[in-house]
Amino acid sequence: MNGFHVNPDKIIELVISYLPRLALALVTLIAGLWLIRIFSKGIRRFMESRKVDESLRPFLTSVISIVLKILLFISVMGMIGIEMTSFIALLGAVGLSIGMALSGALQHFAGGVLILIYKPFKKGDFIEAQGQKGSVLEIRIFNTVLLTVDNKTIFIPNGPLSTGTIINYSAEENRRIDMVISISYSDDVDKTKSILKRIADNEPRILKNPAPLFAVSELGINSVDIAARVWVKTADYQDVNFDFLETVKKEFDKENITIPPSQMHIHIKRDS
Repeated sequence: MNGFHVNPDKIIELVISYLPRLALALVTLIAGLWLIRIFSKGIRRFMESRKVDESLRPFLTSVISIVLKILLFISVMGMIGIEMTSFIALLGAVGLSIGMALSGALQHFAGGVLILIYKPFKKGDFIEAQGQKGSVLEIRIFNTVLLTVDNKTIFIPNGPLSTGTIINYSAEENRRIDMVISISYSDDVDKTKSILKRIADNEPRILKNPAPLFAVSELGINSVDIAARVWVKTADYQDVNFDFLETVKKEFDKENITIPPSQMHIHIKRDS
């Protein structure tokens, strides 16, 4: 009877020859994973001591850990006796296919890396980007999460965010409030500027240096426009802007200064 004949001696010989390799590979794998875990904790502590940005720490730690585990896996496979040249080529082909399929996701991933490295903004900053405004809640690898002033959550992909224009309103300690105060032509300009200066002097949140500026900026059709420029702490910007305008209205009412409404005069000429 013809058939496949298994030689027990050959099997025992193969097991005996591969058993030390398998044991060594297993020990190497366990020890390697343990060392990678210890090394990752050391990297994390090192970044904390160097004051590396909190958003960047987990990302860098994860990348280092993944790279080391891939290298460990390749080494273990080689110790067992598996031909790694073909395996690495296959791994590269699979990686290329996945990369092409996920090109958009990789773009956002690369954008997240650039944001975390160059840090055009950080958690808590108020920014304007991609047509949206809000406070940065979280910087993720693929997107950045904003919270708007009316309590809406916005997710912006990091790809276009990293290559587009970003306005960071929180980057500087101080900001300037620019306002235009309109009065009628019958009102006294010097008196108006004196009132505005008094309002600024009585507002403790307005900085003395740089000094507030009040000057005529335009002679309009129906009004004299006075530019009011005051400096405040960035955190006080919104509140001072609202409070200053409200105080201007109340003081102008007391001093009989007119704020003219926007209007258009139309003259109709009739032929005789």
